[in-house]
Amino acid sequence: MEQTVACAETETLRVSSLRAFAYCRRLFYLEEVEELYTQNESVFAGRRLHAELQKLEREDWQEFNLESVALGLRGRVDALRTLEGHLIPYEHKIGRSYRDRQQQPQAWHSDRVQILAYACLLETVLGVTVPEGRIHYHRDNITVRVPVDEAGRQLVRDTIEQARQLRASLERPPVCSNEKLCLNCSLAPVCLPEEARLARDPEHLPLRLFPRDDEREIIHVTAGKSVIRRAGEQLRIAIDDEPEQKLPIQQVGQVVIHKFAQITTPAIHLCAYEDVGVHFISSGGRYIGSIDNRKGIIQRRIRQYQALTNPDQCLRLAQLLVNCRGQSQRRLLLRGQRNRQDALPALQETTTQMDRLISSISHANSREALRGIEGNLAALYFSGLPYLLGDQVPKELRFNGRNRRPPKDRFNALLSFGYGMLLKDVMNAILTVGLEPAFGFYHQPRTQAPPLALDLMEIFRVPLVDMVVIGSINRMQWNLDQCFEVRRDHVWLSDYGRRKFIELYEARKGETWKHPVTNYSLTYRRLLELEVRLLEKEWCGEAGLFGKLILR
Repeated sequence: MEQTVACAETETLRVSSLRAFAYCRRLFYLEEVEELYTQNESVFAGRRLHAELQKLEREDWQEFNLESVALGLRGRVDALRTLEGHLIPYEHKIGRSYRDRQQQPQAWHSDRVQILAYACLLETVLGVTVPEGRIHYHRDNITVRVPVDEAGRQLVRDTIEQARQLRASLERPPVCSNEKLCLNCSLAPVCLPEEARLARDPEHLPLRLFPRDDEREIIHVTAGKSVIRRAGEQLRIAIDDEPEQKLPIQQVGQVVIHKFAQITTPAIHLCAYEDVGVHFISSGGRYIGSIDNRKGIIQRRIRQYQALTNPDQCLRLAQLLVNCRGQSQRRLLLRGQRNRQDALPALQETTTQMDRLISSISHANSREALRGIEGNLAALYFSGLPYLLGDQVPKELRFNGRNRRPPKDRFNALLSFGYGMLLKDVMNAILTVGLEPAFGFYHQPRTQAPPLALDLMEIFRVPLVDMVVIGSINRMQWNLDQCFEVRRDHVWLSDYGRRKFIELYEARKGETWKHPVTNYSLTYRRLLELEVRLLEKEWCGEAGLFGKLILR
């Protein structure tokens, strides 16, 4: 039986947030202030446990929703039982109890704070005395009793006050000193505690808590007459006369709408609710925009604005960015030089000039000076790209200089489509992290794309697009007539060509790259998000890891 006892509406703390505060203050801040929530297997296992207990004990147990403005707390007790005339709150935990030096089972500190908070809520709202609370740890099948005394009540009051003060702060707390607490934390992929420790101590060995891959599917809908609808908790995709496809929303990471495919409002609502990115790409492969469903990220944006209105900070980040792209471009050209038996003096001269320019990046005293260096690096890089193509490549696929809007040859058509796809993925990562894509540190605001997205694209242009284009051309994977549409002096990818490029691009994102600083391998899909989170750390007191993804 479920009962609800509530006071007047006001801003109160959740008891579960008080437990998070006792466990890790950074966890509390991320959840309560920045409103970041993630779920891992432990969270799902806990939910399954509570559902099973509700079925088994439906007649004997009661659930109470409680709120006390005077105390400043609200919450729902797992179970409430009357024993010898006293109300006893129960909590159920899927893990093991804490063992003291005598190996006696005890409650973990955060669990103790939680059950004491429920006891105080009961006492305040119902006007009764609660002698104890009980916590059942299912992994070792032990129930721990927690006495409710004045010291326990004071602990709850002190914790509430400290939590309120932290909630009002604009400063995110540092990572906790006990890294073992991070092992089972569902927010570790957002918090990046090991990366923060590595930034502080280069000798630190990370525990590799960041997920290696996101196994959810990215749905590309390229046919113009396609419609995506909602069917319960599924997406239903109708493509022309083909049989409808149904996908559970939990298996979808992004929905990418190409050309004039349609998506219904209920389907957009479901994607937004489940944090599934929805992006739009034009028929020419140009990124158009994304559905922005960011929630509760005002604190992150405030810190971003404060950091990126600092010219010195922006210049430092821009130097990291230009160095990262320039180094990767040069090393790609060096790869082409190593793979040839005959010497190429022109290519050697190009890479030598690039090396001189890269060494001058740290001496640039303004972003304008840096743009001049970047422009010269790009010109040298594109002049060297033709040397990376094999002799078997037909002239129609060769590269004779960068052109765009619209592209005038097949090589540039592939590059432009690839950069549109990359911009979409960078935008998805920025929105996932919760930063403001319109506020960057290097590129100037313009109508076509948000500056921060253009900034972060620079890190991934070479490994995710340029190498895919060059590799596929050298492997003769493109049919000149079937994959391209030539209209006067403009060249576009055909529907077949778009699907082929998407397949190659997504396969590349599934490949792994060992991060040169963290020394663990991630897929490019995960590296996109990781790099955005490492950028945010640059202005959160944990700098030193951004812009290190340089091609080997």
